[in-house]
Amino acid sequence: MNWYEIENIDTIDSPALVIYKERVQENIRLLKRIKDAGHLRPHVKTNKIAEVCEMMLDEGIVKFKCATIAEAEMLAMINAPDVLLAYQPIGPKVNRLLQLVKTYPSTHFSCLIDDFHAAQIISEVFTANYHVLDVYIDLNVGMNRTGIKPTEYALELFHHCRELKGINIIGLHVYDGHIRDTNIAERKQKSDEAFESAIKLAEQIRMLEQKELQIVAGGSPTLPVHAARENIECSPGTFVFWDWGYKNSLPDEPFDYAALVISRIISIVDENTICTDLGHKSVAAENPLPRVHFLNAPDAEPIGQSEEHLVVKVPYSSVYKIGDVLYGVPVHICPTVALYEKAVVIENNKAVDEWRVIARDKKITI
Repeated sequence: MNWYEIENIDTIDSPALVIYKERVQENIRLLKRIKDAGHLRPHVKTNKIAEVCEMMLDEGIVKFKCATIAEAEMLAMINAPDVLLAYQPIGPKVNRLLQLVKTYPSTHFSCLIDDFHAAQIISEVFTANYHVLDVYIDLNVGMNRTGIKPTEYALELFHHCRELKGINIIGLHVYDGHIRDTNIAERKQKSDEAFESAIKLAEQIRMLEQKELQIVAGGSPTLPVHAARENIECSPGTFVFWDWGYKNSLPDEPFDYAALVISRIISIVDENTICTDLGHKSVAAENPLPRVHFLNAPDAEPIGQSEEHLVVKVPYSSVYKIGDVLYGVPVHICPTVALYEKAVVIENNKAVDEWRVIARDKKITI
């Protein structure tokens, strides 16, 4: 039996997200071999599942990163000690973050800032409620998505924000998600170049203000690079489940597939074409086809997809029958997980439980 085959597959309706618990456990342990638990801050945006985060807690990982208020609350609900909201809260999110701080006092919350006006609003809200929120300055080192460039403007932002009540700058956040070179030497060179400006800024602040800032850096692609640095918190997310995209573009990293999507053949169109039930609503569709690769049908080539259907070209459709199960590896697992309300848990090749993908919701209670 192949590692991914499920003995009681007839009990699982399709399409479905299935999680192989032993493989999740091994991926977490592999991460700890790369970097000690004290300098890990995994991003939970990939898994969004409380039970998976509890597995990390059980392995001694106590600091986490997240992207949404719901993910932050999920972590607080399982008593995660330290949660960084890797996002600059604006609008109602500022008050929602305050409510998290009030509701879950045993969890230490922090967030990102990259703008003085946004920092002022956070300061006003938290000061009015007699709280102080730790914050990280978000640096733009080439991703060009969020963050302030690590120039004199970032130093100026630090000085201005130091005067605000209600917030306390404790670190720098450096996400270099644009660096994804397959060659590890090229990846390292680009990451080192991007990171140099962040180090210079941190050193300037240390010299001028006598303040040592914590640095949270990288994702899964640059994990091997940042793991070699001292006093850096690494924040990969995809490692826990892995996917086709990273497995094939980052061959130097040791992680294995731990989450798949299962689908069934619902129609045989002609001698070279079949149709499965894995539509847009069941696997992340932001990439061009193929968005999934089938482990037990490696020659199958997706050629068309709609909301509830995936049309697949095969060498010979005669080898398949209606109802056959296909085990698929998503090209991008993170948004795929968010499409499912629950995940089926697999242990020893059997479906044994279901875990709620609780943080796929925009709101849990707050």
